[in-house]
Amino acid sequence: MNNWKNVELGTVCEVVRGGSPRPIIDYITDSPDGVNWLKIGDVKETDKFFTHAAERIKRSGIPKTREVQAGDLILSNSMSFGRAFITLIDGYIHDGWLRLRCKKEMLDKEYLYYFLTSNLAQNQFKAVATGSVVNNLKSDTVKAVRMDIPPLEEQKKIAEVLSLFDDKIKQNEEINENLLQQAQAFYKDRFVDLRPFDGEMPSDWHLGTVSEIIELHDSKRLPLSNRERANLAKIYPYYGATSVMDYVDRYLFDGIYLLLGEDGTVVDSKGFPILQYVEGKFWLNNHAHIITGKNGFTVETLYLLFSLTNVQSIVTGAVQPKISQANLNKVPVVIPSEAELSDFDSIVQPIFAQIRNLRAENDRLSATRDILLPRLMSGELDVSDLDL
Repeated sequence: MNNWKNVELGTVCEVVRGGSPRPIIDYITDSPDGVNWLKIGDVKETDKFFTHAAERIKRSGIPKTREVQAGDLILSNSMSFGRAFITLIDGYIHDGWLRLRCKKEMLDKEYLYYFLTSNLAQNQFKAVATGSVVNNLKSDTVKAVRMDIPPLEEQKKIAEVLSLFDDKIKQNEEINENLLQQAQAFYKDRFVDLRPFDGEMPSDWHLGTVSEIIELHDSKRLPLSNRERANLAKIYPYYGATSVMDYVDRYLFDGIYLLLGEDGTVVDSKGFPILQYVEGKFWLNNHAHIITGKNGFTVETLYLLFSLTNVQSIVTGAVQPKISQANLNKVPVVIPSEAELSDFDSIVQPIFAQIRNLRAENDRLSATRDILLPRLMSGELDVSDLDL
């Protein structure tokens, strides 16, 4: 480590806060002359790269300081506090982001990404964050965060080692997405298009409602505040309406369940419900319904059904969108015979078993990466002689 340096972040990269034009509705455009508008809501929990912006905005009237270029890092300073991404698209960022642009002769962008995701950085972020309700990071305080940097070539080797884990995780996620699409195609062919039955619903099927096929376990949910979670060991996932929000040292549920957003973000841009297929031990707050099946419906079959069911019509609330238990239970559905459901289940269960296996592999890969990361970033593990 003799050739390593301990520096302030601001000396090796430019740190600039984004900003939102007001009122933003006046800037949203479908014009091809528009530019990408990078928002917190456009990222996935597990993404390393920012690749897609759901909206575009007019270029005029927005300061150049809000601009990001492919290869810049963006760091969340409010919602999803401390989350970092390498953007692969150009555009503009709102005030929920900080833009970090590396001085290329001093700092490798992927090395910086892994530093930002490490506890070495996250603990410093928490120490300097402001705000009583939502944590915020100011550009000046982020510039003052300290980091250890080896020579540039060694930075690239460290990032390459860590990327091997992320590349495999991404590959597994893509396989799982393909498996899910296959299962959805099987469900649609059989229960929506009725192709095996010449487009006619068999006589032992019937039209019913969701109340006939689901069990709700919402009464067992229990939210934990940020303050309550702050000092808990990070062991079991703590789910919200759309994703894992945190980790805690206790659990409420153990098994395979379907989570369906209850309030907040409850549908996607096309009106389909926000779903999470979860397994194992976990805690759940009160922003997602927790569901298992009955009358022949498994969690997996329910997942496929809801993933193909538009529920925009049952969403209430102009400010805080909500899907109530009552409205969910009233959704009309085709209910096949239990024999037909059992036959279908024998087809899709192996698919979902593979999905769970690949998820478990990703958990192991993530854990190994997270153990190695601080040891690599501190110089405890030497990669200078590693031939990759």
